[in-house]
Amino acid sequence: MRRLVVFGALAVALTACGNPGPVAGGSSAGIEPGGSEAAPVPPSSAPPTTTPAASTAQASGRCTAAVLAAEVQPGDPAAGNRYAKLVVTNNGTAPCTLNGYSGLQLLDASGQAVPTDLQRTTDPAPTLVALPPKGRAVADLHWTVVPSGEDPAQGPCEPEAAQARAIPPDETQPMSLDWSLGPVCGGGKIEISAFYPA
Repeated sequence: MRRLVVFGALAVALTACGNPGPVAGGSSAGIEPGGSEAAPVPPSSAPPTTTPAASTAQASGRCTAAVLAAEVQPGDPAAGNRYAKLVVTNNGTAPCTLNGYSGLQLLDASGQAVPTDLQRTTDPAPTLVALPPKGRAVADLHWTVVPSGEDPAQGPCEPEAAQARAIPPDETQPMSLDWSLGPVCGGGKIEISAFYPA
């Protein structure tokens, strides 16, 4: 009987210890170099570390301006309305992901900001888009060329942009692109959808 009690106490002590916690400076097992995600660790294996380095590595799977090329492709115009697509291409050597909306700022030929009022739409709603190398994603753009609100009554409703900067979702560094689609009326209001697969 005494042997059983000692054995039970030993089992309780081992259970209380559990798996070892995160080790400072441990390596990250969740992301391969270049931003591709590694296979998840099976539940029976030791848990991966959760150091700040690991969190940063996991976040690096997003598409950034460093690997994306952006362009605006015009669509068919309709009575006072203009449509286009913001197209991004993964020029990197590894897959990356987009989830959400791009930022967008119109600029004149000298790089000065032109009025831009970006309005998000929910069709389509944000969804995770995986881009392999050379893969593309698209966001829909819509604006009007009919003066309204505080737009000048004579001449162009707003200064005409010559270029633009677009920022991928959850990033801070912009991509540069040309804009040759005329002025954007309504104080520079542009409706933009979330990214979806091209």
